[in-house]
Amino acid sequence: MTKAAVTEGLKTPLEMLYHWEKNSPNAVYLRQPMAGEWQEYSWKRAAEEARRMASRIRSWHLPPGSHIAIASKNCAHWVMADMAIWMAGHVSVPLYPNLSAETVRLIMEHSEAKALFLGKLDNFKPYIDGKPADAKVIAFPYGAPKEFPLWDEVLLREAPITDSPARRNDELATIIYTSGTTGVPKGVMHNFLSFSFAGTNILKDFNITQSDRLFSYLPLAHVAERLLTETVGIYSGATLSFVESIDLFGKNLEQVQPTVFLGVPRIWEKFQAGIVKKLPPAKMDKLLGIPVLSWVIRRKIQKALGLRSARYCVSGAAPLAPALNEWFRKIGIKIQEGYGLTENFAYSHINRSEDIRIGTVGRPWRGVETKIADGSQEILVKNACLMRGYYKAPELTAEVVTDGYLHTGDQGAVDGDFLKITGRVKELFKTAKGKYVAPSPIELKFAGTPGIEHVCVTGTGLPQPLALVTKSEIGKAMDEAALVAELKAKLEAINATLDPHERMSRILVVKETWTVENEYLTPSMKLKRNVVEKHYDAMVTKHGQGGDAVIFL
Repeated sequence: MTKAAVTEGLKTPLEMLYHWEKNSPNAVYLRQPMAGEWQEYSWKRAAEEARRMASRIRSWHLPPGSHIAIASKNCAHWVMADMAIWMAGHVSVPLYPNLSAETVRLIMEHSEAKALFLGKLDNFKPYIDGKPADAKVIAFPYGAPKEFPLWDEVLLREAPITDSPARRNDELATIIYTSGTTGVPKGVMHNFLSFSFAGTNILKDFNITQSDRLFSYLPLAHVAERLLTETVGIYSGATLSFVESIDLFGKNLEQVQPTVFLGVPRIWEKFQAGIVKKLPPAKMDKLLGIPVLSWVIRRKIQKALGLRSARYCVSGAAPLAPALNEWFRKIGIKIQEGYGLTENFAYSHINRSEDIRIGTVGRPWRGVETKIADGSQEILVKNACLMRGYYKAPELTAEVVTDGYLHTGDQGAVDGDFLKITGRVKELFKTAKGKYVAPSPIELKFAGTPGIEHVCVTGTGLPQPLALVTKSEIGKAMDEAALVAELKAKLEAINATLDPHERMSRILVVKETWTVENEYLTPSMKLKRNVVEKHYDAMVTKHGQGGDAVIFL
């Protein structure tokens, strides 16, 4: 397929905004909860606010294509700021809402960001301290310090731009900084083509229309959320609602009852834990086995979760344990696991709702080519959403893109059209016996263990691998003997499924809780394996040679 054929007829996100502004001006586009009340933005209102903000940005007289950062939790203003940046002829640089001042400084200096939208944050200080001293700042109406111009004040002073700049598909739209599981974040550059190609083609497989409801709560700085809420929302015309706070997540979700829902594995695990706490597995299985009651029980659980109306339940960002997927299937929720990377705009593979194969990440999206490299078994993917490259890092770009194929770093196998992830190329470690072990597939087998929150399988240079685990809230409340019994049983069950060289010698239960704040997890909740292994290296070495099956550190 030629480049001209790929881009022909594809509208940019701005063109879609103008389309809905003209043809559905009074339809609800964005819904923002504030102090418990839902504020609604029609397409006309959202476009006008973006136009007024674009007028202010133009008044700064920045060089064309300048970079402007957005630091905020998800909200209506995040999306409107993105549109305003594009309207004004510039490039958006999303920042996660829980970064340190050092990381903010690193990204803003590296990206050469000239301005910052300071949004809905728990802590404004790292962003104020980390931004360049001369950066322009506009604050969203969510409690930001009064020293900066507020969004609503700017709107009152600016007339909306009257032109409708569409931008070209081959223009740079955004630089998305990876969440950094292995070191310094990289700036992934995406043209508008990534948005237009993915947004247009997803709607050909997912029948999403203006009547659908989307729910945004995962960080919009993460590419999967950017794709499945902001991008799909503007291409389908669906209503996009936001969560007010983490404490109100359950309430907001139940109020919205989305028809399309994206979750990461941690969310699905927390959903399961909440249900199990109220309805023990044995009791639930018994009730689901009664024909008259099973449908009622399923519907009650779905409603309580806020997923009664969900036609599409998608899981991404990290591998989903097959056992967890099977468990949700029992209660009538079909999870469609997908796959993608920041580098290809998360547009790679998906399980279609009518054709789900649990344990795989599905079949390719339209226009995606897949190869498995000989020897390494690395997954190589090619599509029109491939990044322009890493910002200021052409050598690094050349390392991961060959002949138009992205080297994903993931190992996999293809069965028919279905792709199965089998591990990470760089995560393999070698035991003292000279055998290689892939930790990710083993870690997935721990999913659904009530007493465990996070797990890291390690063992470089040890006779056998072992697992580091943190306690869940349920685990913290359990009697130690009961937790030991649970973990021993899980260890035996998992080892029975593994090859001899993969079998874990023991489980080490750590005291700490692994969080984004203490930097054991990335902002997208992925394990920073190198950080965990470095911190616990001495303990792993000490207990790796012998001891009880379960050891509390």
